[in-house]
Amino acid sequence: MTQTALITGASRGLGAALAKALAPTHHIIAVGKTVGALEELDDAIQAAGGAATLAPMDITVDEAMQQLCRGIFDRWGTLDLWLHTAIHAAPLAPAGHIGPKDLTKSIAVNIEAASRLIAYVSPLLGAKGRAVFFDDPRGGQQFFGSYGATKAAQIALARSWQAETVKTGPKIDILTPDPMPTATRARFYPGEDRAPLTNPTTEAARLLPLILGG
Repeated sequence: MTQTALITGASRGLGAALAKALAPTHHIIAVGKTVGALEELDDAIQAAGGAATLAPMDITVDEAMQQLCRGIFDRWGTLDLWLHTAIHAAPLAPAGHIGPKDLTKSIAVNIEAASRLIAYVSPLLGAKGRAVFFDDPRGGQQFFGSYGATKAAQIALARSWQAETVKTGPKIDILTPDPMPTATRARFYPGEDRAPLTNPTTEAARLLPLILGG
């Protein structure tokens, strides 16, 4: 029986690279807001002999996430793997000048959506499934107040879930990817020399053994 992998934030960057890396062994459930990017991902997965279900959704819409998880249950009954790569990268700003809308969206995407998804996905993973979060420790760095604080809160939430499920499952992993030339990083470091950065495909290959067996 083919295993299933839910990837939230699958349309670009590391999420898309991990979807392609997992496609030979998993049916990919790809969640993202950009329909065109998801379709390109689907084409790449199919060209490599894999299969995907596209879910063009906004993870901050509670009803959509409920529908998504109910659909997974109705079709497969369980979920083997959840990779959470979705993130909102607010513009860099001094702590005293963070835009209220930017902070509100950062909280909605990086904390509140992650919290709801944990509640909805956990029953699908059961005792044997695995969830993976990806850290980007920016907390306390200058101008990273909105992103750094909300990303740190997301990881703190994941660590609590990890501690609570040690004996019961599912298994929760928190990995720290190497710097990659993603759109998120480009917003933080415009004009950066991207040549030394790790290609998402290469990084996905490095992380895959940790995701599947670490």
